Amino acid sequence: MVPVTPDLLTHNDGAAVTGATWPLRRRELYDAIVPHEYGGLPPPGTGTEALLLGSQTLRDSGVRHQVYEVRTVFAEGGEHSFPLRLWLPPGDGPFPVVLNGDGCWRYFDDAMVSQVVRRGYAAASFDRTWTAADNRSLYRRTGLYRLFPEAPFGALAAWAWAYHRCVDALTELAPLCADQVAITGHSRGGKAVLLAGATDDRVALVNPNDSGIGGSGLNRWKAAGAEVVDDFIRVGSIFWFGPAWAEYQHRDRALPYDQHFLHALVAPRALLVNEAYGDPGANPPGSYAACQAALRVYDLLSAGEQLGWAVRDGVHGHQPEDFAALLDFADWRFRGVRCARSFQRQAFVDLGSLLG
Repeated sequence: MVPVTPDLLTHNDGAAVTGATWPLRRRELYDAIVPHEYGGLPPPGTGTEALLLGSQTLRDSGVRHQVYEVRTVFAEGGEHSFPLRLWLPPGDGPFPVVLNGDGCWRYFDDAMVSQVVRRGYAAASFDRTWTAADNRSLYRRTGLYRLFPEAPFGALAAWAWAYHRCVDALTELAPLCADQVAITGHSRGGKAVLLAGATDDRVALVNPNDSGIGGSGLNRWKAAGAEVVDDFIRVGSIFWFGPAWAEYQHRDRALPYDQHFLHALVAPRALLVNEAYGDPGANPPGSYAACQAALRVYDLLSAGEQLGWAVRDGVHGHQPEDFAALLDFADWRFRGVRCARSFQRQAFVDLGSLLG
């Protein structure tokens, strides 16, 4: 096993973590990574409501398609809203939900929605860029930054906030299972998903896909070709993160935390990490090592089977195979239905030789 550091089961004062002291350690992990790497989170607002804009039943399938406006008001003044699309299987429910925020890319296309609904899940989709544009030149003129122009949070935190507000809405809709919401997203959307799941206990299943550096991939332990802090500065996507993270340009291994902190913050809830062998930039061996480190926390909390990983052949992308893995894992965790695949199989042999 790669000695991933800092150790999740050692308190800041050097004491060993126990089940009784885990809440304190969880707070230590949160305080170390969320304000520094992501600039903290936007305020949740004083209330969120889901306003039904329109609904129709698709005659060929009986699937109900609904469009909502998710509206949040703030104590500081002002409000922010964005659309949320929902597809409900035939029947009365209640249905578990798969929520995807990559509407800006449409990876969650009609074929993926059909795959989800056929398995008896409600499918929900929104465009995270309504809360912060994925545009380095003008992002501060969009979304939440119009209300909080001086806020330190990066775009990833704004996108994670949007997942939280969707959970506000979904847990209030009668045809849905409020305690069975799964969230998924790809690449930078996967980074937002892991952050969102780590910071909201209402999310029952967290599924970052090919999320890479700033997501599931470690900073201190990287395989050849993995992204580094400097890459985000060079291409101009450093605004996804909080301002303090950029100070570690060329010093990734000096960061005082690592991404396994987020995995541990999800515990003991369900976490499935999707990766691809042909995606070196996302550091899949480092993501696998992060899962191994976090598994010790899950075991401490008697929740070892709640953490899984699925590494497929192929390159960077959100593929039908990735959604199939998510649905198989959700069937197991939500419905007790096991499938033939193992979600804790060895994904990399001699991990230490791959990471440096």
